[in-house]
Amino acid sequence: MTLWRTFVSGLVTLIVVVGLAADVRAETARAEIARQSTLEDVLKRGVLRVGFSTFVPWGMQAKDGEFVGFEIDVARRLAEDMGVKAEFVPTKWDGIIPALLTGKFDIIIGGMGIRPQRNLKVNFSIPYEYTGMAIVANKAKAAGFKTLADFNKPGVIVAVRLGTTAQEAAQNFLPKAEIRPFNDEAQAILELVNGRAHAMVASAPLPRIQAAQHPDKLFLPLGDADFTREPIGFAVRKGDPDFLNFLDNWIRATNSLGWLDARFKYWFETEDWKGLVE
Repeated sequence: MTLWRTFVSGLVTLIVVVGLAADVRAETARAEIARQSTLEDVLKRGVLRVGFSTFVPWGMQAKDGEFVGFEIDVARRLAEDMGVKAEFVPTKWDGIIPALLTGKFDIIIGGMGIRPQRNLKVNFSIPYEYTGMAIVANKAKAAGFKTLADFNKPGVIVAVRLGTTAQEAAQNFLPKAEIRPFNDEAQAILELVNGRAHAMVASAPLPRIQAAQHPDKLFLPLGDADFTREPIGFAVRKGDPDFLNFLDNWIRATNSLGWLDARFKYWFETEDWKGLVE
């Protein structure tokens, strides 16, 4: 009997020790996740650092030097709901993912389409908006062009911004044309307006805005129609489930209030904001 009691006592002790060890490991794991969490860093710092690149009307510099646009509104509202300030870090588009990965900012809020190739490097939130590609053409150079097929021919030059989904869409839909990429959006527009390109592919509503600004030189061969539809998400570094969980639920909650839709309509379906930048 004494031997049996000793055995049982030892077994209970072993179970307690194993249980305590498991609790310690779980607590250590939780502490490690918290230590690596961008969300915790942002809350402690009191500042959400936002990487973006200028795209009309996603993010632009106003006449007074401040940044304005749909993404700027989104970033400011996100920071406000976190109880912190938003700090904007303008970054060249072709280097924006490497800049995120090296810690120059906490999140990309810049009209970034959710693409499998990008998802290999970063994690995306659920979509907070959708956009599409549209095409604007030079009246003289693309006279008579009415369909995408008209632009999908050798000798046709299509301007795009380097590293964007516009470049990918142009390559996919217009494989026979010459796709000419530019680092800056303004350079691509200038190429088109000056007649050195037949057309430009870009996210809506930029083609419509450019056609309205240059009615004597540019037109919309497809009308107001977009020829793609792509989801837009926040991009964050991998291995950060807390931050991603917060962002996904923020999008769900903010969408339920209609705020995101209202701001999107303001920036993409009206021109009430043009006085801020012109």
